Amino acid sequence: MLTRRNFVLSMGALAGTGSAVLACPAPAPVGQAHSVLMLNAACGDPDTPNVFEPALLHVNVGDTVTFLATDEGHNSASKRGMIPDGAEHWNGAIDQELTVEFTVPGIYGHICLPHYEWGMVGLIVVGGDLHNLKAVKKIRHPGTARGNFRALLKDLEAQAGNATVSQ
Repeated sequence: MLTRRNFVLSMGALAGTGSAVLACPAPAPVGQAHSVLMLNAACGDPDTPNVFEPALLHVNVGDTVTFLATDEGHNSASKRGMIPDGAEHWNGAIDQELTVEFTVPGIYGHICLPHYEWGMVGLIVVGGDLHNLKAVKKIRHPGTARGNFRALLKDLEAQAGNATVSQ
């Protein structure tokens, strides 16, 4: 399994220094397959615990996303009320890789069940479609998840650059 520890150790060996490297083993998308890392701390920022990397991902209709159990103790589950109508919910097992195919355009919110209240949340935008943004923004979240989802939605709206999106 590709863990952050194994990655850091291999990078140190390649660099010939043996020193720790603050980097994430971010697999690049291959064709229509994407990866999201489930991590104990943000890449390059050990003071930001329990994150998905990337936290905001854009994919095409029909693409797959594999949630990689990079660090122990995490899962990915769709958040009720934060996926488009007609889309299927998912709930991955803790410490297990999970692949989800996205066939319905729209915004999908996902969470790590054990770390949801502490802010381990993410968004996936399928097909560039933001039709369910208003419904997604209405969902209430506990603790740090509230601010983290707000920040992701603000980033999404900034990327869209469309005044009608922020309604």
